[in-house]
Amino acid sequence: RGRGLFGGSDPELNTIDYITIATTGNSSDFGDLTSARRFPGALGSSTRGVFGSGLSDNVIDYVTISSTGNAFDFGDMSDNRFSRQGLSDNIRGVFCGGYGSSPLGFTSKMEYVTIASKGNTSSFGELFGGLELCHIATSASPTRGILMGGSSHPSSVPAGTTDSVKNIQYITIATTGNAQDFGDLSAKRDEAAGCSSQTRALMAGGDSPANTNIVDTIEYITIASLGDALDFGNLTDARSRVSGCSNSIRGVFAGGKTTEPATDTNIIDYVTIASTGNATDFGDSTVTREERSG
Repeated sequence: RGRGLFGGSDPELNTIDYITIATTGNSSDFGDLTSARRFPGALGSSTRGVFGSGLSDNVIDYVTISSTGNAFDFGDMSDNRFSRQGLSDNIRGVFCGGYGSSPLGFTSKMEYVTIASKGNTSSFGELFGGLELCHIATSASPTRGILMGGSSHPSSVPAGTTDSVKNIQYITIATTGNAQDFGDLSAKRDEAAGCSSQTRALMAGGDSPANTNIVDTIEYITIASLGDALDFGNLTDARSRVSGCSNSIRGVFAGGKTTEPATDTNIIDYVTIASTGNATDFGDSTVTREERSG
């Protein structure tokens, strides 16, 4: 659990880089995905990292986290989508929501894989209320998966535009079934990063609401309970389309864009998950990009 990996980007890259989470410093090159991806679904166990889809194709790749090198083919997802965020309980990985190339192309689907094996995804269930979302911030305990915020296209907004949601959802990872209501964020937010310890989940950065106000907000919940998110602190700067990872002690947030129109950044921040407070500079990514996945 010492390493954090980040893969893909917008504009599309196949680059994977890594950090040692317990230290600070710049990221290093790990290897390459099998193809260039934009915001692939990312999840892992203590040994494997898995990157699913990412708009250009429906391929799932995997790497062995403790080594370096290029990714290998794992299987396929049911369709091509990006920003379908991933979470896991160290055994099963779940990919949630996403956005495809059909008109706006949002989905409420969740799919899962068994991380230690290889193969195609299977259906897990639907997001809470059947809401079609992408850009969800995801995290997990050994029991529950947490889905925070996201971007939707409700009938109340004009065609070609999106809106953020403030809902927090949860699933029981070892089962299958639809997501349930957990509580709410302090405001509508999407394009944020999630990370967690075994007890607490964090959501950092994002747009509030979509594409209008980039924030530096970090909020947290206690995973085993239900309820609304609480203030944790702030990132070192406001940014959206961030990627996150953790070693269950530290949460790390990498890359993103800092303004509209997009100005990409290579900043990496970290926090101590069990406390509250503002993020501290960790180092820099090997690439200056948004829409990477951790």
